[in-house]
Amino acid sequence: MSIFHVITLLIVISALFSYINVRFFKMPTTIGLMIMAMIFTVGISISSLFTDVLLNNAVNIIGSINFKEVLLDIMLSFLLFAGALHTKFPDIKAQRYPIIMFATVGVLVSTFLIGTVAYYLLNFMNLPISYLQALLFGALISPTDPIAVLGILKKAGAPKRLETKIVGESLFNDGVGVVIFLTLFQLAASPEADVSAGHIAFLFFEEVGGGLLLGLGLGYLTYWLIKSIDNYETEVMLTLAMVTGGYLLASSLHFSGPLAMVVAGLFIGNDTRRQSSMSEMTELYVDKFWELLDVLLNAILFVLIGLEVLIFTFEGNYILAGLILIPVALICRYLALLGPISIFKTKLNFVPKTGLIMTWGGLRGGISIALALSLTSEMNREVIVAITYIIVVFSIIVQGLTVEKVLKWLKVKG
Repeated sequence: MSIFHVITLLIVISALFSYINVRFFKMPTTIGLMIMAMIFTVGISISSLFTDVLLNNAVNIIGSINFKEVLLDIMLSFLLFAGALHTKFPDIKAQRYPIIMFATVGVLVSTFLIGTVAYYLLNFMNLPISYLQALLFGALISPTDPIAVLGILKKAGAPKRLETKIVGESLFNDGVGVVIFLTLFQLAASPEADVSAGHIAFLFFEEVGGGLLLGLGLGYLTYWLIKSIDNYETEVMLTLAMVTGGYLLASSLHFSGPLAMVVAGLFIGNDTRRQSSMSEMTELYVDKFWELLDVLLNAILFVLIGLEVLIFTFEGNYILAGLILIPVALICRYLALLGPISIFKTKLNFVPKTGLIMTWGGLRGGISIALALSLTSEMNREVIVAITYIIVVFSIIVQGLTVEKVLKWLKVKG
């Protein structure tokens, strides 16, 4: 089946599921689409009791899609730019210090906490894993997913300053989490290499620092080009070219593409720069274009997450390990957030129970699955992918559907 047929099929399924969700179920779009996709796969599996034709075709189609490449190399740049473009820069700026701490120190601490517990747990369960491989799991499961978080928090009615912290953290910790993962991946892929702590630090700061600077440069260049003309069609194309070309440039320079897109989106989306560079018509079309692209890619992504279950291996001990590691991941996230919260809560007037809400509202998503799928078979890929999928599904469905209830239970009002 050609790439055109695969894309067409995904768009048709996503549109149909989206209609059914809006018309009947009325769940948050991302959650509704993923649940329906998983129900769809269960139906396909049941049909194999009578004939294997449908199941074999479905497995072949899903197996032909490189989920890691589709998300990390194609979708992620558009989704992060769109999310940052519609995030209020003054809100992010006011909460910049805790957001930076959450997205850096928080992710690092969470990586080591989850990785250490996973190492002892999996080896105890006769699922042999090295400590470095356990840290890889910690790195890929620690970042929260802005794609899953954004719409759900708005619907839940979270207080604005709390929503800003969670959304801001999730926008930046994806980039930081990917950098930590890639650094650990290089170590795991070449265990015989003599890699010093200085070399690891250089790789980390090259990716992070380079991504931030490139994002500023791309944002300013695009802002200057948009400011010099008044033609909304061309200005929309300039933003699209910046995202596609900028992400490719970041990859070739070994800079963090996700961080570059977030910074560029925040730079261009800043109200001051919007007013000085875009006419009302341009602003309308830029916003609507990226909103529509965001919705479409989100729909396809969460349908893909639901369908991926067809090609994963779920043995009994994999499922048990995944279920045990769900509360472990939540507790480790809570502990990782304690330090930054205690430092800034008085100065910035944090919402009561911020740690609990950020723990439950910090959803894991497709990025974790994509990173898990990028592992090699020598890195215990099968068990890590299965455990990651279980945690992500729980996070999106259970946490996503109960965020609003948790806010009410804690008596936190927007």
